[in-house]
Amino acid sequence: MSTASQSPAARQAYYGQIAQHNLSPLWESLSRLIPRTPEPKVVPAIWRYAQLRDLIMKSGNIVGAVEAVRRVLVLENPGMPGQATVTSSLYAGLQLILPGEIAPSHRHKQLALRFILEGKSAYTAVDGERLPMSPGDYILTPSWTWHDHGNPQDGEPVVWLDGLDAPLMLHLDAGFLEDYPEMEQPIRYAQGYSFARYGYNMVPVRDVPKGVTSPLLKYPYDRSREALDRLYRMNDIDAWDGVKLRYVNPATGGYPMGTIAPFLQLLPKGFKGKTYRTTESTVFCVAEGRGKVHIGKESFAFNPHDVFAAPSWQSISFESPNEDSVLFSFSNRPVLDATELWCEERK
Repeated sequence: MSTASQSPAARQAYYGQIAQHNLSPLWESLSRLIPRTPEPKVVPAIWRYAQLRDLIMKSGNIVGAVEAVRRVLVLENPGMPGQATVTSSLYAGLQLILPGEIAPSHRHKQLALRFILEGKSAYTAVDGERLPMSPGDYILTPSWTWHDHGNPQDGEPVVWLDGLDAPLMLHLDAGFLEDYPEMEQPIRYAQGYSFARYGYNMVPVRDVPKGVTSPLLKYPYDRSREALDRLYRMNDIDAWDGVKLRYVNPATGGYPMGTIAPFLQLLPKGFKGKTYRTTESTVFCVAEGRGKVHIGKESFAFNPHDVFAAPSWQSISFESPNEDSVLFSFSNRPVLDATELWCEERK
């Protein structure tokens, strides 16, 4: 049985000795490495689109699309200022492309998604296919695929929410970028090609899934919204989530992206949800409607296009008293599922 009772000075002297050998005592850091409960550095936060829209548009006068490469205002969590992170493992930003602009082509290991907020004239080209943008569309950019964005001269300003796993890639030292030698990549497929192959709950008979990323590059909002409406009319309503669906990889039935899970949910008029919490970190974006969200000790009234972040293991509940609300969200759940770290508590 140990009877160690060294003085504080002797203990510190010992720590100094082992530090010379790049060692440290676990007993001094155990509670930080393995806390009793998750202790995220990020905090519940909201970005109100009505307050930000003028600043987003003003960025078009500050820097051009080519110079910026991507003209984006990053949503920085107040709990981690200067880190370009909205949660500990996710990045989010509001991107603007103006009429006549092209955001030059590049590719990176980081996965990316786009959720379109306003404007219909722009497109993103991904892996040789142009994908026109409309509000509410969810568009994905698989890892290491060339992508550029464009907006014709007679178009309108287009804004979308970007979501990436960039903070996770930085932590893993696994993310990097390469520029395409030209402004735009060659277009190899007709518009709507990937949707024709994978967007009708069917896949080509000899198609073999490659990796975990969805081959369907665009999920149109009108179809996703219709699915929510039909389930609502069938009274398929969850007391915590309302009507909530996850986007899927049509070739595998799994998540569309290996590190990010996207969702769409309907909070019917009069909905007052029960409280839950999970170990995932989630970013929500309001597609339609107005309501209220409670995250931990914070409460936020939300309006169309607002974005809010919910850290891991914070209690969450929703209210939509006066009208239907639709929320798009994305989280790090695929990583937690793969490592058996995801868990949920419902009250």
